[in-house]
Amino acid sequence: MAVALRSALRPLEVLHEESGLADFGIPDGLATLYGGPLGFTEPRIFANFVSSLDGVVAIPGQLQSSHLIAGASEADRFVMGLLRACADAVLVGAGTLRASPRSRWTAEAAYPPAVELYAELRRQRGRPPEPTLAVLSGSGSIARDHPGLSARSLVLTSDFGAARLGRSLPRSATIVPIGCTPALEVAQAVKALRAGGHELILCEGGPTVLGSLLESTLVDELFLTMSPVLAGRVSQRPRPGLLQDAEFLPTRSIAGQLLSLRRSQSHLFARYALGRLRPVGRAFS
Repeated sequence: MAVALRSALRPLEVLHEESGLADFGIPDGLATLYGGPLGFTEPRIFANFVSSLDGVVAIPGQLQSSHLIAGASEADRFVMGLLRACADAVLVGAGTLRASPRSRWTAEAAYPPAVELYAELRRQRGRPPEPTLAVLSGSGSIARDHPGLSARSLVLTSDFGAARLGRSLPRSATIVPIGCTPALEVAQAVKALRAGGHELILCEGGPTVLGSLLESTLVDELFLTMSPVLAGRVSQRPRPGLLQDAEFLPTRSIAGQLLSLRRSQSHLFARYALGRLRPVGRAFS
């Protein structure tokens, strides 16, 4: 029997879609709201972020600031849940964990009205009910009682971090040492996740983690929600953009190919395939 979706959300309007994209055969209710099929070739790392119109993706000191930046968009929550429902693992940094003290990185938590359809998608693909939460923390400085760690989760940390955490984490959380010092190599984190059978890895933050992944040319796709709100900046309180602690131009560059563009009211939902990091030719003055 088909699963019904109780939601007032209107289907996303498809403004552009490349032909030949992978298709998981997602349940009809999800395909209707998304405006078409969705799928990925495997293995793959894809990131999902929401940005204000002026390029802000996080407001330091403000808990769950992405909700403010998204402007309470129901469509943004739906897409977030859909991408989580596709993922084997959701990768976040310790800073994202601290900034979201009540969050759980599941499809249901993102958009409860579609919980049954998300579950149907995971069943169709032979996946467990929830994706694995993978937390990257070199120092092991994380909240041991965070609700996101109550389900199946991994803490990717250093030997130092593992000793610091000891046996204080919930029994469902597993410590995975991936380095000797707190300065972790993000490529080692990805290698550990791949070894655990996680073929589709969704990065949800923060900007520093995404910057490290891009420095290592590990991100295949970027889903970017452009919110119509303006966040603003002042020099005394910097607010990060999409990338932090990673610098490409003017000597290097990563270019994206637009795969799809969708709209819900004044929010835009872009999907890019990301190219490899390349040197930039000498600029003329």
